[in-house]
Amino acid sequence: MQLEFRPERDADIFAAVPAAPAVFLLRGSDPQSEPYVSKTANLRRRLIRLLGPTEERTRKLNLRDRVASIEYAPTGSDFESSFVLYQTLREVFPKTYQDRLRLRPAPLARFRLENRYPRVSITTHLGSGKSVYYGPFLSRAAAEKFATDALDFFKIRRCVEELNPDPAFPGCVYSEMKMCLGPCFKGCTDEQYAAEVARVGNFFDSRGRSLIREISAARDKASTDLEFETAAALHAQLDKLKPVVAQLPEIVHRLDRLAGLMIQPSSQPDAVTFFRLQAGCLSDPIRFILKVETESALGPRKPHSMESRIAEALAAAPTSSRSRQETMEHMAILKRWYYRSSKVGEVFFAEENGELPMRRIVRGISRVFRGEKPAADLSETARDYWINRGREAELGKD
Repeated sequence: MQLEFRPERDADIFAAVPAAPAVFLLRGSDPQSEPYVSKTANLRRRLIRLLGPTEERTRKLNLRDRVASIEYAPTGSDFESSFVLYQTLREVFPKTYQDRLRLRPAPLARFRLENRYPRVSITTHLGSGKSVYYGPFLSRAAAEKFATDALDFFKIRRCVEELNPDPAFPGCVYSEMKMCLGPCFKGCTDEQYAAEVARVGNFFDSRGRSLIREISAARDKASTDLEFETAAALHAQLDKLKPVVAQLPEIVHRLDRLAGLMIQPSSQPDAVTFFRLQAGCLSDPIRFILKVETESALGPRKPHSMESRIAEALAAAPTSSRSRQETMEHMAILKRWYYRSSKVGEVFFAEENGELPMRRIVRGISRVFRGEKPAADLSETARDYWINRGREAELGKD
């Protein structure tokens, strides 16, 4: 929406704007002047403060004599306001929008597959190689903690040097403890190391389920073969692994497969707002009307299930490719919302087959529309765990 601003007509202009959340932009009469962009929980009140009559002996910002037009977009939630503000600032201030938003890149676990001997590291940047990324984590400390705990079940290298295998090399403490295959001194063949790398990749891709299945099958086989000591050792390993996997936040996925649907309140009555998540990037807001007309000029319409209407709404939404920088920015915005101790809205991630959990989404739409809190589940427990881990690390307790 756009309105021309004239100080002598300020009362009519203030009455025309909603007293509701919005992102707004104020432009001056000089096209070279810098516009004022912000978000607010009450647009009318904010504009009265910025554009109302100047008060005497006050240091409050007043733009009454400088603004020529008002542009605004109503929003239904704080997340939508933040995302629309990001889009607006990115367009208006392409060189400084990151500093204005104070975006902090989300930590990711990077599986460096372009290296001859792949390894896992933590990063906040997306490279252009063959690396695969997993995240977003709450903090670098949380990402490092999970990577360290997970790699204890495998034997790939932890060192960061470029390896030139030499049988005369003494190795490191990990190879001495049988926690690394020792490619640095040819302690394994390239094929053996590649097989271990594949196991690690499957572990991260499946969020730990592949290793649980592997160890469970080996334990059951040992038990069937009456190898009870081996079965007991595998059972103890499984008991050690399950807490590591269970504490993994639900949001952490392989980045190019991170898909889902976020549901937020809408500024329109009888509606909610969707944000489609694909390959770690968010779509523009999608309005989803809950009530549909059953009668039309052509006669009664055939009723559709809620699941089919959701699928149609998502299929009709435009999709666009994002740059690596945009992907990291979207991850930063999503991470900032997801790891809050208290937040509005819900997000549902795609299942292993890539399909959205439609039944859960329908129930989630009802809760968001009614303003109800989501039911506590394992993902919430995991999120709280990592929030506490991050705070402990910041305080030096980790």
